[in-house]
Amino acid sequence: MTTTSSRRLPLRHVTIHGHSVGYRRCGSGQAVLLIHGLAGSSRTWDAVLPELGSRYDVVAPDMLGHGESAKPVGDYSLGAYASGLRDLLAVLDVSSATLVGHSFGGGVAMQLAYQFPQLVDRLVLVGSGGLGREVSWLLRTLSMPGAEYLMSIGFPTPLVERANDFGRVLARRDIRWPWLGEMWRAYRSLAGASNRQAFVRTMRGVIEPGGQIIDATDRLYLAARVPTMLMWGANDAIIPAEHGQRAHALIEHSRLEILDDVGHFPHVEAPDRFVDLLVDFVETTEPGPGEALWRDVLAAGA
Repeated sequence: MTTTSSRRLPLRHVTIHGHSVGYRRCGSGQAVLLIHGLAGSSRTWDAVLPELGSRYDVVAPDMLGHGESAKPVGDYSLGAYASGLRDLLAVLDVSSATLVGHSFGGGVAMQLAYQFPQLVDRLVLVGSGGLGREVSWLLRTLSMPGAEYLMSIGFPTPLVERANDFGRVLARRDIRWPWLGEMWRAYRSLAGASNRQAFVRTMRGVIEPGGQIIDATDRLYLAARVPTMLMWGANDAIIPAEHGQRAHALIEHSRLEILDDVGHFPHVEAPDRFVDLLVDFVETTEPGPGEALWRDVLAAGA
């Protein structure tokens, strides 16, 4: 499975609460919502969208502050992102979906499931944030006070353009490192001032110099009756695979998949394996009970 620009789905736009939200959509049937990570966009799913779209109704948004969606001065908390995705699903007439969240998007997926359980058929967390303190030194460094001023020096537009030219030369020679390409897209997105501002606001809501500050492990018991799969690259240098293993132990009946020789981007580095695992998970599980589950479980624990 190879990612090429010719296969990329067109980006559509809707206006929600006065802000333009970009998204890619394909297919029909059960809905699958793909939620990208920090400094990412819907493009991160290019390699898996065509195959998933042959089976499901797949929606991959650019969350606010990312990609080609608006970057307003406002709330970039997990709760705000969850509400924004709730509104997008409503506008697109999607009543419920299998939530697939990568990295920061995993934290958003868990928040969406917590706030709006009626929307959740299944939960798939891919190298997810929000499950432990540890995170890469680079993100911890970028969360430090004043880092946003240094970022304007570290991510200058001329350097980005020169590196883009070099990347095109490598591509013409068919030299490709998928994980590096994904990291470069994130780096390149921070060349714009509005992108950097949105990135910093978002990141500081979940990361500090000491590590991640959001920890969902005390509420993972709520997912016990929602079909849940955790997928991690064994070589993840951004968020360690141990986070997935600990979460798996806390979520009854959950499924854990550790992909050998894969880093932080399973859907980019091993798209065929990613699709096979996701399809198998969807086809072998029934949608969760939705909001009734949350009421029952919370009442039992009260």
